[in-house]
Amino acid sequence: MSLNASAPYGGGYPDAQGGHDPYAGQGAYAGQGAYADGQGGYAGPGQGTYADPAQDAYAAPGQYADPGQYTDQGAYTAPGQQQAQAAEPVAPAPVDPEPPADEPGEDEPEDAKGGRLATAVTFLLPTVLAFAMIWRGIGDRQLWRDEHATWWAATLSFHDLSLLIRSIDVVFTPYYVLMHVWISVAGDSPTAMRIPGAVAMAASAGLLALLGRRMFTTQAGLLAGLALAVVPFTTRYGQEIRPYAFAVAAVLLSTLLLARALDKPSFKVWVAYTLSVPLIGWSHLASLAVLGAHLVMILIARRAGDKIVGWAYAAACTLGMCFVIPMAVSGSGQSGQIAWNNPVLKDLIEFPKNLFGAWAVAVPVMALGALGLFFAGRRALPLAVWIVLPPVATYVTAAQLHLFLPRYLLFTAPAWVLLAAVAVVRIAGPVAGAKSGTGAVARRGFGWVLVAAAVAGIAFQSLPGIRETRQNALGEPDYRGAAQLIEAGQKKGDGIVFSGVQAERRAMDYELRNDADRPRDWLMYRTPQELGSFGAIECPQATKCLAKADRLWLVSTTLDGQPFSGMPKTTATAIQKSFKVVKTRKLKYLQLVLLERTRAATDDSSEEKDDAAKRKVHT
Repeated sequence: MSLNASAPYGGGYPDAQGGHDPYAGQGAYAGQGAYADGQGGYAGPGQGTYADPAQDAYAAPGQYADPGQYTDQGAYTAPGQQQAQAAEPVAPAPVDPEPPADEPGEDEPEDAKGGRLATAVTFLLPTVLAFAMIWRGIGDRQLWRDEHATWWAATLSFHDLSLLIRSIDVVFTPYYVLMHVWISVAGDSPTAMRIPGAVAMAASAGLLALLGRRMFTTQAGLLAGLALAVVPFTTRYGQEIRPYAFAVAAVLLSTLLLARALDKPSFKVWVAYTLSVPLIGWSHLASLAVLGAHLVMILIARRAGDKIVGWAYAAACTLGMCFVIPMAVSGSGQSGQIAWNNPVLKDLIEFPKNLFGAWAVAVPVMALGALGLFFAGRRALPLAVWIVLPPVATYVTAAQLHLFLPRYLLFTAPAWVLLAAVAVVRIAGPVAGAKSGTGAVARRGFGWVLVAAAVAGIAFQSLPGIRETRQNALGEPDYRGAAQLIEAGQKKGDGIVFSGVQAERRAMDYELRNDADRPRDWLMYRTPQELGSFGAIECPQATKCLAKADRLWLVSTTLDGQPFSGMPKTTATAIQKSFKVVKTRKLKYLQLVLLERTRAATDDSSEEKDDAAKRKVHT
């Protein structure tokens, strides 16, 4: 198979010139034509024509070729004519139409004659492009609060991690274990921690190309994969230390394996599909909604006459879900951690923009995707379910499950991109395979030019969104800048306190992780490890806990500009009574305040220091 080759598209038939046009009469899908069990035979609507590929016999419209009538299997009887000799009919020599130059023969294995090379190229081109887009500036953007949570959980011991997942984030356990192993090998710098997600998202572009190649043609697959590589959300979530890139990769891999199992079923492929089902659930539970699209694919196959596929799918899903259900049941008791996610109508309206990263990308991709549904034939319904069911189901159940969030539904975006690619290539013509004969090379070349132009156009529309994804997350404080100021101005014995509601303690723990002389967290009374949580409990008696501190660095992320308003009132009062402000530095969404103990507080705190010396401080 050449690079332009595509998997045989059910419903195609050879025309008089040896070409291949599965879209003729828009009958290339179930419901408009009859299929001869994948053998290439086609019954046109209202014609009743049937060709038995095992006999190479041709029958006129409305007639059926009976192999017992002929001694020559290639004999042909025209309508309205009588046979000259019943025993030995006069017939032209049988002519086997050659398959198009860009498609394999019906019996030719996909991997034959360059098929493996074409598969490798189809996968690698989008993967390399996507990885190049993600890699640029991968370590420049600061971690945001969710990424800090990943770092915290992944750097815990397995014992402490087991305590954490009993109360929160049990659904991310596989991801945290993976990142724990990775960090132990590669380190915890932003670049190192983002590499696994970058690889997963880059591979997603290649997997989409392979899926498009199997469902449609190489051109459609490559266009979809290259387009996915340059849209903003690929760079954004490829550079994020969260499991969403793995969810996209798992969904595409599983769908590709199912499509392969339906085209060329084998025990090994079904086993691989079975193993891919838990990968979907382990990456993110919301991604399991894609199984609805998989079920539609199975029902279409059953309607086409495959009686075994339903049992195979039921067995695969049952076994696969056995590895997911226990985690899902445990996670159902922890849904309170995302109870803040209560979408309103505005969130639904802005869903396309937030999914793709910019309206300039969402509008053309989704418009072309809607058009692509008319060209997708029998693949249209599964793809439509893929893109519609998850957001609708999660929005309707948002009050109970709180799962309607663009990053949770990121796995639906590749289906939009694939349909858009089908529309573009169909408009160019070669989506059905370039016809042989005069002008074939020119048409095929025009198709590839249009593919390149479409990718360039999407990339141009994506540039502003990609630049935005490489900046710090909107609303996230400049913790890195605060850490640099503290390291430059700290003294031995300094302390650090926090004011706000944005997990400042965990963020500064990360930014100061390599500083052996970092300020001491005097107010931390119970550690997150002890609590099996992401947060700590602060000292209820701040005056005693701060008795030994001479200087404090206050990291404040309050929105009202008052540095002490984001901490308990008793704590703020104790600090303001015993310390004075020496210096204040305002950073993006953050204030860094240096405080020194007043002379009066130093003279009157001897008794408090004695009491504090007896206190157990958990650090």
